[in-house]
Amino acid sequence: MSPAGGFEVPLWRAVAVFRFASLGYVCVLVLRDYDRYAHPFAAAAVLLVMLAWTVVAAAGYARPSWRRFPLLLADLGVVLGILLVTPWVVGREALAAGVPTLAVAWLGGPVLAWAVSGGRRRGTVAALLVGAADLATREQIGDSSFTGPILALLAGVVVGHVARLAATAEERLQRAVELEAATRERERLARDIHDSVLQVLALVQRRGADLDGEAGELARLAGEQEAALRALITAPEAGAGPPTGADLDVRTLLGRYASAGVSVSAPATPVPLPAPVARELAAATGAALDNVERHAGGRAWVLIEDEGETVTVSVRDEGPGMSQERLDEAARQGRLGFAQSIRGRVGDLGGAVRVHSAPGTGTEVELVVPRSAG
Repeated sequence: MSPAGGFEVPLWRAVAVFRFASLGYVCVLVLRDYDRYAHPFAAAAVLLVMLAWTVVAAAGYARPSWRRFPLLLADLGVVLGILLVTPWVVGREALAAGVPTLAVAWLGGPVLAWAVSGGRRRGTVAALLVGAADLATREQIGDSSFTGPILALLAGVVVGHVARLAATAEERLQRAVELEAATRERERLARDIHDSVLQVLALVQRRGADLDGEAGELARLAGEQEAALRALITAPEAGAGPPTGADLDVRTLLGRYASAGVSVSAPATPVPLPAPVARELAAATGAALDNVERHAGGRAWVLIEDEGETVTVSVRDEGPGMSQERLDEAARQGRLGFAQSIRGRVGDLGGAVRVHSAPGTGTEVELVVPRSAG
C-alpha cells in the first residue's frame, strides 16, 4: 500500500483526532478516580507520557516517510508498556473493584495506525497484542473483560479493510489518469502522422502500384509500412483491458498481424481472455495466416467476434479454395500443420475449428474458443 496515498490522508487525520479525543476521555477518568489509585502521582506521570506520545505519534504519522515499522512498533510498545504498568499504578484491588485501566480507549490508537498502514492483517495482529496485554492486567476475567479486546479487533479489521479499499481505488484512479493522458497523446500523434507520413506512404503506394522493377517494389514496401503504421496508431492500448492481470486483450495480440495484405477487424471494446488461452488463440491464428501465405496468396481478412460465452476469430482469404477431402488427405500423408498447429491448439482449449471452403471460392477458417477455457 502506498504510504503517500492521497486517499489515506483523511484516514491518518482521523486516527490523530481519535488519539486526542480518547486522551481527553482518559484525562476525565483519571481526575474522577485519582483518589482510588494506588500511586496517584505515577498516574499523573503516565498521563503526561500519553500526552507526549500522542503529539509525537500525530506528528510522525503525518509524514509519509515515517509510516514504517520503527514508528509502528514504538507506538505499539508505548501502549503495551502503559497497560503493563497499570496494575501497579492503579492497584489490583481498584481494578478488581471496577476502576478502568489507564489506557481505556486510548489503546486503540496503534491498532488503527497498523490497520491503515497495512490493512486487515496488520490491524488484527495489533488488536490481538493489545487485547492480550489488556487481559493480562486483570486478575479476574469475566465476560465484560473481553469487550475492549473485541472492539479493538473489530476496529482493526474494519479500518484495515477500508484502508485497503482506499489504496486500491487510488491505484485504479492513477492508472485511469495515466491511460487518459496516454490516449490523448496517442490521438495527437495519430493526427500528426495521418496528416503527413500516412498520406505520403499511401501516395507512394498508389503511384507505384502499376510500375515494374524497383519502383514497384518500393511501392509495395510503402504500402506495407502504411498498413503497419496505421495498425500501430489505431491498436487498442494495453492498459485498456480488464483490471485483472490474468487476462489479455485478444485485439492487441491479433493486431500485430495487420499488414498491407492482412486486414484485422475487431470490436471497439476489449476482448479479454485468460493469458494462456489468448496466446494459444493468437498462435493458431498466425498458423492460419501462414497457410494463407503459402497456399492462397493475395489478401487475408481477420475478424474478431466477442459472443459472450465464446470468442470467434475468422480468417478468410481469396485463394483457390479447397475441399474437405484435401484436409483429410493431408493429415493421412503426415502433413499435420493444420491438424496440430490450428485444430490441435484450439481443441486443447475446448474449442472448435470450422472450415468453409470450396474450389474457386476461397477459404474461411473459424476458430471458436470458450471464454471459460484454460
